[in-house]
Order: sequence, then C-alpha cells, then structure tokens
Amino acid sequence: MSKKTPIQKKLNYYLNRLAKRYGLLKTVRSISREKYAEKISASLFYGLLSAIAVNFFFQPGHVYSSGVTGLAQIISSVAEHHFGFNLPVSIVFYAINLPLLVLAWRSIGHKFTVFTFITVTLSSVFIQIVPQVTLTTDPIINAIFGGLVMGVGIGYGLMNNISSGGTDIVSLTLRRKTGREVGNISLMVNGVIMVFAGLLFGWKYALYSMVTIFVSSRVTNALYTKQKKMQAMIVTSRPEKVTKVIHRRLGRGVTLINEAEGTYNGEKKAILLTIITRAEFADFKYLMKKADPSAFISVAENVQIIGRFEDDKGTR
Repeated sequence: MSKKTPIQKKLNYYLNRLAKRYGLLKTVRSISREKYAEKISASLFYGLLSAIAVNFFFQPGHVYSSGVTGLAQIISSVAEHHFGFNLPVSIVFYAINLPLLVLAWRSIGHKFTVFTFITVTLSSVFIQIVPQVTLTTDPIINAIFGGLVMGVGIGYGLMNNISSGGTDIVSLTLRRKTGREVGNISLMVNGVIMVFAGLLFGWKYALYSMVTIFVSSRVTNALYTKQKKMQAMIVTSRPEKVTKVIHRRLGRGVTLINEAEGTYNGEKKAILLTIITRAEFADFKYLMKKADPSAFISVAENVQIIGRFEDDKGTR
C-alpha cells in the first residue's frame, strides 16, 4: 500500500475544505442509498438512450436535437466544417453544462444539482464511448427514430425527477425567481439550432430537425404525466383520516366542506377537494382505499390551475 505524497495530501486537504465550504459533503451524506440507486439507474438509462439517439441517428443524418444537446452538435459541426478540427459533441455538451450546474447549485437546490451533475456526466461519457453507427442515410427516418429514442430518455428521466441539465436549469431558475412558467428559453435555443442547421446543411435539414424536436416532445409528453393536473372530490364520513393521509403521504393541500347531506338517505358527510398530478393518481387511489373504502370519489382530468401549485417538489 503506497503512501500519499505531500502534494496529494495538500490536494485532498484543499478539496475537502472546498467541499465543506459549499456544503457538498453535507448534501451527499443526506441522500439515502435507495435514492442514489433510483436516480443513478434513471441517469444511466437516459445517458445510454441519448447516446444512441446522437450517435445512431442525429450525427449520421445531420439532424439536430433540441436544447443543449443540439447546441453541442451545432458547435461541433461548426468547428469541423469551418475551422478544420474535431471537437467531440460530448466535450461541448459537458462544457456548456458546467457553468449551468454552478447556477443550479446556487439557485435551485443542492440535491438537484448533484443528480443533474451525475446525469450530465454519464450522458457525456456514453456519447463519447458509444460508436457512431450509420443505420440509414435517410434523414427523415433518422429524425423520427432519433426523436423517438431521445423522447423516451427524457420522459423516463422526468418520471424519475432527474434533469438532463441545459435549458432545464435556466428555466427552473427563472421560474423560481419570477414565479412564471418560462418557455421562451427553449424556443430561442431551438430556433438558433434550426437556423444553423439550415445554414450548414441546407434548409431541408432544418425541417428534419423540426421533425425530431416535434417527435421527441410528443413522446416526452406521453411518458411524463406529472405536469397534468387532476381534481379529486371525496365524499367521506372520515374527513380527518383522509385529510391526514393526503397531507402526509402526498404532500397536497385539501379544502374541507362540512355538513354535506346526501339526498338518498339524508346522511351527513364531508366533501374534500384536492389537486394532484397524474403521476400521483395510482398512489392516491391506493391511499383512499386504505383511509376510507366506502368514500365516494370523482376525479376530473387535465384541470387548469390558477394560483400556487408546487409540482417540482424535492429539488432542494
């Protein structure tokens, strides 16, 4: 067993001081092993699918993805075609995300940043090591299947509350600062990607990239249902127990209406109103059966919310 040199000891000392100063060690230790396993498996899956999409479909077909991945492709193409040197997509992708990770650490949350860093790192590694394979030279097929694979990866990642970095970080930061939904950032980045795709390879390739972005977004929306809101109306004779379960297990608020009367038998009951996400619906049904099996529940899908509703819990 080799002893550490003085330089290694000094390096470890300064790294530990830096980690303690910014709360990195505290954050890492506060995350359970189960959470690590869940998030890292999701990050691995996303990283592998993003690498397959980039190296099997996007790069061979000169088709560009959305967000930072597409921006990294553009920069890599400009470096190769106009400056004559090879700049790997994986390196550019990682370089763009590093300052955004610093922003996320300061503005969004430490745990969020740790898992986003893991996802970005794994994605970069997979994009670098997965070989580029030309399955077909037809750009429309590359656009459709690349968008499909990327959409599955993004949707699965969002289902497991992981972020791939990039425009997600900027949008979340602005939403926390302003309280508004921010969609213009992704729109601007994707617009730049379309323009450069048209200038570099011809405008038909810009259209193919639009197909990719459309397919990817549709697949992501189909998989990721957390943004879809549902309103549940619960008629129950056990309002205290049901309310406690919703508060503790789902973390949602409840509106209580007392002294409701059924016209069939005149029994006095309470009406509870709560808003949940589509992703929470299965847990909600299970909890309601446990709390009050005789409760009458009606659920309205895709309701519009005006006011405060927290759907990005757990990013801190």
